Amino acid sequence: MNSDQNDPQANERSRQPPAVEPGALYVVATPIGHLGDLSTHAARVLAEVDGVAAEDTRVSAPLLARIGSRARIFAAHQHNEAMAADRIVAMLAEAKSVALVTDAGTPGISDPGARIVSAVLAAGRRVIPVPGPSALTALASASGLIEGAFRFEGFLPSRPRQRAERLRSLASLDCPVVLFESPHRIEATLTAIVEQLGGERWLVLGRELTKKFEEIHRCLSADALAWLRADAMRLKGEYGLIIAPAGFRLPGTRNADSREQPSHEGGAPAGEQPVSLTLDLDQLLTALIAEVGASRATRIVERLANRPHREIYARALGLAKQHERVDSSRGA
Repeated sequence: MNSDQNDPQANERSRQPPAVEPGALYVVATPIGHLGDLSTHAARVLAEVDGVAAEDTRVSAPLLARIGSRARIFAAHQHNEAMAADRIVAMLAEAKSVALVTDAGTPGISDPGARIVSAVLAAGRRVIPVPGPSALTALASASGLIEGAFRFEGFLPSRPRQRAERLRSLASLDCPVVLFESPHRIEATLTAIVEQLGGERWLVLGRELTKKFEEIHRCLSADALAWLRADAMRLKGEYGLIIAPAGFRLPGTRNADSREQPSHEGGAPAGEQPVSLTLDLDQLLTALIAEVGASRATRIVERLANRPHREIYARALGLAKQHERVDSSRGA
């Protein structure tokens, strides 16, 4: 007697239609950290396809083994994408099914895959998305900065000059900008954001999303480096980053450039002469930095002196570093 006749689950599986169709490419989203985020649909597709094209076979092979997939796995990354596309198109022409996966998340979203999808479509074959985890949507949903339109920029250029130019081109956008960044470049990127966009932009930094040491932090751009450097572990793990548009402020907060200024129509009241103040900016900054830190000191002084934020912030950072050197020499 067939043992499957006494196995309700086996009987149910035998009645289910196949999860894949011959000659189709499946673009499958895989977990960005938590393995429990792999959907039932994605698991069935990966278990039933004939082949899996993976960005890194060493990363994807354990996932396939975990779900019991016996699909043939082969590499499809940015350096061999054209050849991988030809191989996949040939497999689909033989009525085989193929799944496309990257190391984590959704293929084609700042990861290899777009050229393969384009080649498959050009060959007249069907491309079927299997949606799931995405660092982009995960961070956006938890940021509190995105309510409608936003711009996804992916990774900024690695070279400082090109990175600065790209940030300047984004400065005037009236919607949030979402970036990805690697751990070895996050410090340089945060520095460039302050230099090109100023220290008053609200940021959301997402690190190790869905993993054990996940962190999602909101702060002004002027304060981001201090947060990053406060814990050496923050220089590890991939980052998602959201930059709010200029002038955006969180509920209950007020940016320096949005504070109301006193207005006196027609000048000073009759009988009163305007008071002229001569400020020693470095002395004032030094005193304020000791009390409230460089970021808040910058916002106070730029308002009093009516000087550009970048100029005041650069001076504040220089004075803060001098103060740190003096303290360290005293300690020695």
